[in-house]
Amino acid sequence: MQTITVPFDLLPSGRLCHGRLCWDGERVYAALADGEEIFHQSLEAADELVQRSGYGCGRLELKMKDGEELSAVRYTMRNAAGIAEFCKAVNHYLKTGEVTAIDEKELRHCPECGRSLPPETDHCLFCMDSRTIWKRGFSMLRPLHGLLAVTLLLILCYDLTNLSLPMLSRWLLDNVLGGAELVALPLFSGAVRPQTALLVFGIVTAALYCVGQLLLGNSARLLRRGKYQLQYDLQCATYAKVQSLSQQSLARRTSGDLLNRVTRDSRRLGDAADYVRGFLEKAVLILVAAALMLVTNPLLTLVALLPLPFIPVVVRRFWRRIRQVYHRLWVCSARETSALHDIVKGIRVVKTFGAEEREVRKFSAVSRRLMEVAIRAERFWALAGPPSRAMPAIGELLVMALGGYLVIKGRLTVGELFQFTLYSALIYEPIRWMTALPRVLSGTGTSLLKIFELLDEPETIPAAKNPVREPITGGVEFEGVRFGYKPYEPVLKAVDLQIRPNEMLGLVGHSGAGKSTLINLVMRLYDVNEGVLKIGGRDIRAYDYAYLREHIGVVFQQTFLFSGTVFDNIAYAKPQASPAEVMRAARVANAHDFILRLPDGYNTLVGEDGHNLSGGERQRLAIARAVLKDPRILILDEATSALDPETENTIQEALRRLVKGRTTIAIAHRLSTLRHADRLAVIEKGRVAELGSHRDLLEKKGIYYDLVMAQQQMAAGKKGEERNF
Repeated sequence: MQTITVPFDLLPSGRLCHGRLCWDGERVYAALADGEEIFHQSLEAADELVQRSGYGCGRLELKMKDGEELSAVRYTMRNAAGIAEFCKAVNHYLKTGEVTAIDEKELRHCPECGRSLPPETDHCLFCMDSRTIWKRGFSMLRPLHGLLAVTLLLILCYDLTNLSLPMLSRWLLDNVLGGAELVALPLFSGAVRPQTALLVFGIVTAALYCVGQLLLGNSARLLRRGKYQLQYDLQCATYAKVQSLSQQSLARRTSGDLLNRVTRDSRRLGDAADYVRGFLEKAVLILVAAALMLVTNPLLTLVALLPLPFIPVVVRRFWRRIRQVYHRLWVCSARETSALHDIVKGIRVVKTFGAEEREVRKFSAVSRRLMEVAIRAERFWALAGPPSRAMPAIGELLVMALGGYLVIKGRLTVGELFQFTLYSALIYEPIRWMTALPRVLSGTGTSLLKIFELLDEPETIPAAKNPVREPITGGVEFEGVRFGYKPYEPVLKAVDLQIRPNEMLGLVGHSGAGKSTLINLVMRLYDVNEGVLKIGGRDIRAYDYAYLREHIGVVFQQTFLFSGTVFDNIAYAKPQASPAEVMRAARVANAHDFILRLPDGYNTLVGEDGHNLSGGERQRLAIARAVLKDPRILILDEATSALDPETENTIQEALRRLVKGRTTIAIAHRLSTLRHADRLAVIEKGRVAELGSHRDLLEKKGIYYDLVMAQQQMAAGKKGEERNF
């Protein structure tokens, strides 16, 4: 077998090191980076690998069959996850003799620097190339190139109006206010009195200001239109990606993680468009103003620009650390969103257990952590801000000092110095604004990373290249199916099972035996690791996703209802269904009568998750939804559990109508609900242990017989308690 390795980083003495913990199939050994082995032990007499974690570090011990415990390695908590996966793989081998590889995603270490990756990302913040992220981010603006070009033209015209004002001020100081009796107007022949020239100056200045504001307003309007278009496209793309993610991918993420990416991150990238406009405006202003300053006085221009190269040096000193802080800020924000989402969804449970104060404390702890990280981010900017803002102030002082000296020497007029001062202010003000730009870039870069990570999520359940859309007969076959949510933790082991078309098969067995996993594979929420799963005689992987799921209906134990009307919830299975079809489905599901008793009948709002309906009513709506879909394959997952006998009988009657003419797979812990099944499959430890009819399995007196007897004894005990009561 291929050697499996994970990193560890502590010597037995507690000193830091770089080492690899290895398993080659016969022994476990630990070696340092220079090749020196500090532990090795054959697994022949081994019983179990045990991971013991303490404060900030942990140790791995190998328990032998004679009871002896051998200390293998020590590690800091950054390597705890990888060593946990290593333990599971080795222990699985020790119990079953099966060798399985560790899923590299579970190790979550950067291949370049070896650091542990945070659970919310697959990218190392220390090693990722931010230029690649930004290049891809700007490529998303390609559909807006025309709009950006018009915006840039408007901004250029606005900057030209701003840059003409210092020239007018210079003319005012040197000519109009210089004491002359007559003043020549630029671009006009003849001369006028100073009072008239002053009036002309005021009119021209006001006109330039109005034109400038008009240009600025239109550029902002156009860019904001592009901003909302970009935000819309991003939200639609990320939401569509969330919908296409496999169940395995969704299980790795929290609700706050997904909500942040679809909403907050998309909005943040849209908000960055405002900074794009500001950056374009100020960049053009700086370049044109610098060119005019250079024409006016090259020496003063050099002095004015002298401190500017030091600003990037100051900002860069803090840049990498700032990126890490903003990533931590994102993670804390996602956790806060998840906590709030969980509390709102489970508010009935919270109130039932009187846990309001406990939940408030829990949410306060998460929010406090977010506040602390936000304060830390502000602390960094407080350190980086003053030095970067001081550079332009130094430049202004140098300009005033040298410019005043040149005026005294007669080599520069007062108007020229004033014009130059205004131009330098037009440069320094945008530069001060740009010193805060890294702050925006840090947050935006983190959001870009999170969105691209979601959009680039590989398909764990790949679509068929030439999907089949043939009629499905309903037969389901498991041929040597092996599956585990992690390869080294198999849930199903070599399952062979054939379900005939239009047959009702009941799945029974202890909790954790693999019943729900079987139906998850039929719905293709996961793909088998080994073997073949066929539907209608074809490999399930050959079908088109949407086509396959059109022919599969499910009634879950926990019925989910959308916020909307009763009609909308039933019609969710077939949006184009007519009212007559919806009512027909409701009658089959024994739901029509109770729906008519609701305040607004089929137009009654059921509320979030249907909390204003009883469990039986919600279940009958779910059955009506399945009836309306008219699937070839029906899956019933504990569809009648936790219901009173009268309601259960009503739902059982509805289910008997529903299963007619369909291939049905039903899971139930209450075995009496499966008495009408054609056959029963007893699942035990990931295998089909028994298969046959109810009568056959009872006569066999195996696992199924024991389950039935245990439930009958429990039922008898409950009746005895009721009589005693």
